[in-house]
Amino acid sequence: MRLVRVGLQLWLLTAAPVYAELRLVAELDGLDAQQQVFTRELLRSTEQHLPPTLRARLHDVSVRWAGSLPAKVSGRATTDGRLLLNRRLLMQRDQALALRTLVHEVVHLYDRLGPPARLHWYCAGRLQVQGAVGLPAACRGQGERRFRLSDDPRLLDLAGWPERVGMRGQREANNARTLRSPDAYELDSPAEFVAVNAEYFLLDPDYACRRPALHAYFTAHFEGWSPEAAACTDSYPYLNAASGPDQPVVGWLDPERIYAVHYLLAEPNEEWASRWGHSMLRLVVCAPGRVRGPDCMLDLDQHLVLSFRAFVQDVQLSHWDGLVGNYPSRLFMLPLAQVVDEYTKLELRALRSVPLLLSREQIAGVAQQSAMLHWSYDGRYYFVSNNCAVETLKLLRTGTDSPKLLDVDSQTPIGLLQALQARSMADASVLDDPAEALRLGYRFDSYAERYQQIFQPLRAELGLPAEEVEHWLALPPAERRPWFAAADLRASAGLLLLEQAAVRRELLAAQHSLKLRYLDGDAEEAMREAGDLIGQLLLERGFLSRPADLLPEGYGLPQAREWRMLEARSQQRGAALLQLEKTLDAVLPALLSAAQQARLQGGQDNLQLLRERIKALRGEQ
Repeated sequence: MRLVRVGLQLWLLTAAPVYAELRLVAELDGLDAQQQVFTRELLRSTEQHLPPTLRARLHDVSVRWAGSLPAKVSGRATTDGRLLLNRRLLMQRDQALALRTLVHEVVHLYDRLGPPARLHWYCAGRLQVQGAVGLPAACRGQGERRFRLSDDPRLLDLAGWPERVGMRGQREANNARTLRSPDAYELDSPAEFVAVNAEYFLLDPDYACRRPALHAYFTAHFEGWSPEAAACTDSYPYLNAASGPDQPVVGWLDPERIYAVHYLLAEPNEEWASRWGHSMLRLVVCAPGRVRGPDCMLDLDQHLVLSFRAFVQDVQLSHWDGLVGNYPSRLFMLPLAQVVDEYTKLELRALRSVPLLLSREQIAGVAQQSAMLHWSYDGRYYFVSNNCAVETLKLLRTGTDSPKLLDVDSQTPIGLLQALQARSMADASVLDDPAEALRLGYRFDSYAERYQQIFQPLRAELGLPAEEVEHWLALPPAERRPWFAAADLRASAGLLLLEQAAVRRELLAAQHSLKLRYLDGDAEEAMREAGDLIGQLLLERGFLSRPADLLPEGYGLPQAREWRMLEARSQQRGAALLQLEKTLDAVLPALLSAAQQARLQGGQDNLQLLRERIKALRGEQ
């Protein structure tokens, strides 16, 4: 019987693999009794917070208090696998900081070892988190590669070192997710990012809500294991950069209410910075209470546009500054109605809204990534290498985690749309019937098209001295006025619409010239007075493009306890901004040149003349 028992024990030992658990071994020489107790408790607490996967990967690790570390260095993982802790932490008896430091350095050791082969293989561009059975059959022989944490492409995307578009395999040198960071040291390198974020993943219950995508990544990496986490809310706060007197500054993005994501393209025009078009994303958000489905396309007042822009603080673009990256690039969340008016009425550019073929998980991922970038991203805008198309592609690549986007390198808005179509990720068939596309909201036509449709019959009927509507609108108001007298009621109504467009153009041109004068440091006394107001206005507008400035405390996505402060501060800043705009509006007319004032006044006189003529013609009828 004894021989049978011994044989059974030997079989069990050889049949099942034995994994040595991590053991942190303290070097206690020179420590008094209290310091030894503090050290043992620190090591025991650290081991309890570490994931089973990590503990099984490391074995005996020596931990020593060192007095030779620089004052600003709390700990260090040596190349021979030992851990040094700054003796200052021992003298201060700062258990929390010592725990964070030790966890941080243990993660460095783990990252340097790299995960075992069964954990992290990339195949066909996707992470394969494996069990003991090995890789899927479809992946074998397809250029599999094992990655450690700090060079894992998926983590680098989530962390803020995305692949450079047009330079496949190269990553951005600098991390631009500088706002609302838990520790600026995470931006030093991918290895430090891993160690800092592993600290928060393991020790901060709020991490799951503040950085949800990274929390999900670490959970998958550690084979489904995660520490206890706080319950997260369903919505993400954002700042409405188009806020006015009737709109709240703070909005709420609920991924469950997003029916679809569209690629929104502003078509090119002749302006230097706009000749390639502009890339945006449209979130088709359902009205509260509506069941998510196609009818959500009708809820236009709920739809949001995600737009990376260089027009931060309303400063005029310069060609050179756009080429060398002197403009910030930030992600704005704007109401669809404002974006449609901005492009179709003011810039006279049509919009195409092309549905993207995404799963529910991918739609939620795009919403989550957008919220993260809105609060954390402070990049640089380059017309060529980091423009709106490049930024939009990086957002889609990270948010969807789609393998179809791994080899897309488009640097132009139209090229990106074509690439999405080629990979069956965009359904451009909705644009095949132009009239139906307009009716269903897949296309928003430029007002230039409408103005031309109004202008052509007027030109034929009245003999207007211009071949195109652009030429008519560019004429001085006094040269347009003589043709009003021959217009009947219908023609007068058409001329009124065109005259309103001409006045809008004059106002935009006047605003443009004032911005240039302000930026050039015009020395006129009146300009100096307005310059102070313009400078204050630009400063006040800044918070709309950097919402993180309103919440210097905390990191990642703002949580419920920060919302009250966010709403109070945003309302205060919004009210100050509106008051400044009113004050500036009262001063600006006097700053215009005599020619500008004459054109604006002439346009206003033409509008009044046409309104009176329409009223008289209606009276006759």
